[in-house]
This record gives sequence, C-alpha cells and structure tokens, in this order.
Amino acid sequence: MKPIVNLGIFVADAAFRAARMPRMGETILGSGFALGPGGKGSNQSVASAMAGGKAHFITRLGNDDFAAMARSIWDKAGVTPEVTIDAESFTGAAMIFLDEATGNNAIIVTPGAANRISVADVENRAALIEGAAIFITQLEQPIPAAQRGLEIARAAGVTTILNPAPAASLTDAMLGLCDYLTPNESEAEALTGLPVTDPTSAETAARALLARGVGAVVVTLGGQGALYCDGATTLHCPAMRLGKVVDTTGAGDAFNGGFAVALSEGMPIEAALRFASATAGISVTRPGTAAAMPSRAEIDALLG
Repeated sequence: MKPIVNLGIFVADAAFRAARMPRMGETILGSGFALGPGGKGSNQSVASAMAGGKAHFITRLGNDDFAAMARSIWDKAGVTPEVTIDAESFTGAAMIFLDEATGNNAIIVTPGAANRISVADVENRAALIEGAAIFITQLEQPIPAAQRGLEIARAAGVTTILNPAPAASLTDAMLGLCDYLTPNESEAEALTGLPVTDPTSAETAARALLARGVGAVVVTLGGQGALYCDGATTLHCPAMRLGKVVDTTGAGDAFNGGFAVALSEGMPIEAALRFASATAGISVTRPGTAAAMPSRAEIDALLG
C-alpha cells in the first residue's frame, strides 16, 4: 500500500475546560485540564494511521519533553515520523479553551520549531512524497513549504489534499495544485468572501473555489455534515450523530485523516465522505484530539 504523506506541525495541547472564556485581566476557575498531543498535521496523521492508512508525517520538533510526547503518540498510533530536530527552537504548544456545556473550542497555537519548516525540508523528502498515494498538508507551517510539497506531489501524479487551516490568503497558483480542498465554514468564507452557513451557501463558495482552479471542494459544516462539489457532482453527507458531543477540537482533523485513507484505498467519493464522517463522528464523543481518533475496526463497525 502506498503511504499517506502529511506535512504539518505537532504541538502539545494544554486544554482547559470552563463555563466561559475569561475576560482580559480576569481569572476564573476551570472544571478540567488535560495535556496531550495536537497540531493539525499530527492529528490527521494519527487519524489516518488509526483508520488503517500507512501514514508518514513530515515536521520539525525541538529537542525537549514535548518532542518525546510526539514520538510516543506516533509510535502508539503507527505513524512513521519524518522529523527534523531543531535544537535552536522548541516543540510547539497550544492553549485550548473548551466550553464545558457544548464542547466548542477556541485555540491559540505557537508552532515553535515547526514554524521553521522550510522548502528544503520538503525537498529533502521529495522521494517519499513522489511515492505516496496521498499528499496532505495544512497552513499551520509556513505556506511556501506547503506549496512546495503540493508542487512535488502534483508533478508526480500524487493525489493532493489541502486543508486550508488556519484561514489564510492563497494564490490561484497554489489552489490550482489541490485535487481536494477541505475548508470548514469560516475558512471557506475567508477564501471566497462569501457567507457559509449551510449546505446551499457552502456549494456557492465551493463553486467560487473551483473557478480558481481547485479540483474538488469538501466544505466541513460541523453538525450539518459536509458538502462536496467538483463542478459536475454535488453531494451532501450528513454528520453522524453517535451520542453526546464531548469535544469537537479534533473533528476536522479526524475527517481529513479518514478522508485521506478512503481516497488512498480507492473508495468512490460518496463512500469516502461517509468514511470521513464516521471517523469524525466517533472522535467528537471522546475528550482530546489524537487520543480521540477511532480505530479502523470502530469505523467499519459503524458503517456496517
């Protein structure tokens, strides 16, 4: 099986649960705390590996305790690390606020060493990318590195996925390298200037992105599922509701990781969307990000 190669960042997630966000200068008491692994690229790689994919993860880490945490979670999930150690920096970290009533979140990310991922780092893994089934990246690391990875993959005929998170301004040249673009509502709105609140408005935004050169767009809509559009086919995949929502932090990463696995296995698009939706649907019923990613057996059991 050809690998899924993910370029992105690892951060240590410090998650605080409370009834509300504190105002500036205010201290409030929280109801929970957890320290665990995060970063979109890392989370997606874990999701892919847990879902049955052969996941490789390209990143930079510092030489510190958080780097040891990263290696431990990757080893447990079955992710193959493709790491540059950057002793002059530190492994990234994130502050996550979780609303104890809804599970919704707000996040501050400091990428640390991963913010120094370079074009050269990507070019040093060119052979790995060229031999992949899927190349997937996000926008938490420097954009030039992400674009170079997409360029290498596209030249080799490798299927490319860009999860444009966090939202950033992107050129048509970069969007044209994407077989699949997977924004959430706010990211789709940021890229197009169009409001995205439901499947209908998501399709309008998706068509605007297709006009800029994207091959296909999957807009993730939280509890409203996901909207797929490639110009010829439009599909709405409802969210899978499996009980109380505990933590939505890694839902988008679960979706992307599962979607990459489904595509790598040659599933038709409708089946790939259901597989990704199942991966995300299970993940939000559990606390944490990487720790919430479901196994292939759990996904298959849900899909029947």
